[in-house]
Amino acid sequence: MVNRKTAQAKKQAQPNGIKTQPIPQENQSKSDATSPIPPSSSQLDKPPPLEKPTEITADDIKEQGNAAFRDKRYNVAIDLYTKAIEMKQTEPSFLTNRAASYMALKRFRLALADCQQAAALQSVEPSSKTLIRLARCQLALGSSEPALTTLRSVFSLEPSNATALQLQEKVLELGAHLRNLDNARRRKEWAMARLALDKCLQSIEGEDGEVPTQWRLWRVELELARANWDAANIAANDCLKFDPNSPEALALRGLVLFLSGKLPQALQHVGSALRLDPEHEAASRLRKRIKDVERLKEEGNTAFKSGKLQEATTLYTECLDRIGEVVEEGKGGQIRATLLSNRATTLVKLERYDDALSDTEASLSLVPTSFKALRTRARINLHLEKFDAAVVDFRSSVESAESENAQADARSLKAELKKAEAALKRSKTKDYYKIIGVPRDCSEADIKKAYRRESLKHHPDKGGDEEKFKLLVEAHAVLSDPQRRERYDMGEDEDGQNDFGMGGMGGFGMQPVDLADLFAQFRGGGPGGGPFGGGGGTRFHFHSGGHHHAHEFGF
Repeated sequence: MVNRKTAQAKKQAQPNGIKTQPIPQENQSKSDATSPIPPSSSQLDKPPPLEKPTEITADDIKEQGNAAFRDKRYNVAIDLYTKAIEMKQTEPSFLTNRAASYMALKRFRLALADCQQAAALQSVEPSSKTLIRLARCQLALGSSEPALTTLRSVFSLEPSNATALQLQEKVLELGAHLRNLDNARRRKEWAMARLALDKCLQSIEGEDGEVPTQWRLWRVELELARANWDAANIAANDCLKFDPNSPEALALRGLVLFLSGKLPQALQHVGSALRLDPEHEAASRLRKRIKDVERLKEEGNTAFKSGKLQEATTLYTECLDRIGEVVEEGKGGQIRATLLSNRATTLVKLERYDDALSDTEASLSLVPTSFKALRTRARINLHLEKFDAAVVDFRSSVESAESENAQADARSLKAELKKAEAALKRSKTKDYYKIIGVPRDCSEADIKKAYRRESLKHHPDKGGDEEKFKLLVEAHAVLSDPQRRERYDMGEDEDGQNDFGMGGMGGFGMQPVDLADLFAQFRGGGPGGGPFGGGGGTRFHFHSGGHHHAHEFGF
């Protein structure tokens, strides 16, 4: 009996329901040998096999990178070369091709690393192409000596390589400029050093190179040594912009701020440098120095305001010693100029005018436009009766104060300027204060006392100089009158001879009260009824209108 499942399977195996004749039992073995076996259902359901896909190789990706490079799609080329390198890390050409893409984007540090790795892979058979590309990167980064060493390897392979020879000329030129820079810095020839540094920059600009951090630091140092504060600030900011996390750049920026007199900002930058590098020696020394100067300066100012002038002078001197005047730091810069000016002001109050003038001159040599230092020097010159110099300094001080928008100071300085101009005018005619022998800031009592003293000394009847006596009376007539004195101090024309308080003294003016005071001094106390001896009369001789006059007053 035929198995039902077997029959059913045979029925299902017939495609499209086509019936086939059963093979006789006796002929079964023969049919098996000559007829094909019908496929099973599982074989019918299976799809035909696909062709095996072509594998993408590292070289294929490299070629795609080359195509992107030719189209100047350098970032795409870099990505493709990077994939090729990941697939085949021992192939130097992938690295040199990526280096070429980096160089096209002026990313020379990354290009340098790729060229160095490629050269290491080619250590047995180095490629001149790789070495030249490496030397180009070294030149663009300002490394002249390493570039020369690399080119020597090229010449050992190809002594007449034209590209290498051209590159060598540029490398040698850069090397010469760097040597000039080093020599000028050692000799402290700052202008020559700055010129040499500019030449170095020009050498790598031709290669579209990247300015080394050290060169940027050198520029700041050179501008400091030249006391070029604006340029030093710009260079320091540029240095930090290029490398904001450089402890050296932060510390140097802190030094620029310190010498510029911006102590809080200087401390901030030095603190940032020490956070990045707690062992940074230069930053540590600078922080202590800034704190010392800040403390001594404030203590000196406090002592000055309290009237402790000698103590203030001592503190300012100690502060100046801490600042120093090193040439490489612009001889102390603006912070030193400020402290010198402060000490000069203190010395003026101590009436040490020569010392004060010396400090003021030193301050202005550092910052010629400081209106405070100019004002101090003007006041000293006024005291020393150098009226022309005082007027010049007051005018300069006003201009500087206005340029700094210190309007209140400018107004005060204009008033002082007017008085200095008046003093200059008086110095070219008659100085009534000097005639009587009193300072310009004297009191009315001082004027009266000096007048009496000088009158006794220059009285004509006792051998005194008649002209001096006339000038004395003239000066007193002006200075003893508050309104006339004020006009005189402001430079207005005030001639004591215009006052005829005696009703026509014929050539000099004298108020009645003045004569009464004067004659009271002449009476009594001496032989002959007066201090001068002789008779009881006083005779004045003077000239008026070209005539000689004599008046005798009896007592």
